[in-house]
Amino acid sequence: MTRGFGIVGTGVIAAIHAEAIALLSKTGRPDALLVAVTDVAAGAAAAFAAAHGCRAEPDLGTLLARSDVEVVCVCVPTGLHAQIGIQAAQAGKHVVVEKPIDVSLDAADRLINATQAAGVALTVISQHRFDAGLVELKRLLDDGALGRLVLGEASTKWYRAQGYYDSAAWRGTYAMDGGSLMNQGVHYVDLLRWCLGPPAEVTAVCTTQAHQIEVEDTALAIVRFASGAVGTILSSTAAWPGFPQRLEITGTEGTVTVQDGQIVRRALTGEAAPAPAADTGLSGAADPAAVDIASHAAQLADLLDAVDTGREPAVSGRSGRDALEIILAVYESSRTGRPVRLSS
Repeated sequence: MTRGFGIVGTGVIAAIHAEAIALLSKTGRPDALLVAVTDVAAGAAAAFAAAHGCRAEPDLGTLLARSDVEVVCVCVPTGLHAQIGIQAAQAGKHVVVEKPIDVSLDAADRLINATQAAGVALTVISQHRFDAGLVELKRLLDDGALGRLVLGEASTKWYRAQGYYDSAAWRGTYAMDGGSLMNQGVHYVDLLRWCLGPPAEVTAVCTTQAHQIEVEDTALAIVRFASGAVGTILSSTAAWPGFPQRLEITGTEGTVTVQDGQIVRRALTGEAAPAPAADTGLSGAADPAAVDIASHAAQLADLLDAVDTGREPAVSGRSGRDALEIILAVYESSRTGRPVRLSS
């Protein structure tokens, strides 16, 4: 039986999804197949379909009407994620939404509720949870190897030229995109929360340093977690020439540092440090398209397995909402100049 995928939106990230589906079909899920795509720009959809060997549909309704499309990947501007995802859910399709889940908690809740009402699965792309280094770090945390958690640091110091924001009218806007934290830093915000648990309070500063955009290109936050641990979040698209993303978790029994999905330092009491992993060279630090396809494929495989077994996907709609809640608290704290309490 074929597990057909459809992609809505044929921009940069859509190519990553198409390649991930192709890889998935070669590495354990031969039933996975990209069936069709659609885009408001018909020419772009046609060119994309020709490049990836699938059908270009003239509109969303036509794509959703296809009985051979079981899963819809939503690759449109962020402010449209919930709108498109809800239509897909109501058509009975399982939904893959690119990060972040949307730009508001209300939109996130509407999407989550719609998928639950339709009885379909929802996953929000956070492919780095499937990186080898993050899988090992989470295992160590679950085993208590780091002891009581003390400190977490999430850093995304990337670079985007002004041309990146000028390439589409929706980029760098509050309504459709969000700033460096919402668009680029969201991955490591999700990972920080995944490792340290629910946040209790956020204090932050956001600023626009190097671009002509209405949102921030640099954000800095201090997070107090319900567990008592504290953390920092740094995100920027103004850091020439762009640096690896970095997550460091410290507990009373040691520290683990992950860089672009690989453990580069592991210092645990009573344990000899293993050799660091080799650098794959895959990073979005300066190139939005430089993404490790394997982790995307692993997340799509997890979605299919969740559908087959009746469980929730590893990265659920709620997971996407949790990361968004932190980002919006960062924005609110920056606007008001005051700490923001969170109830999650």
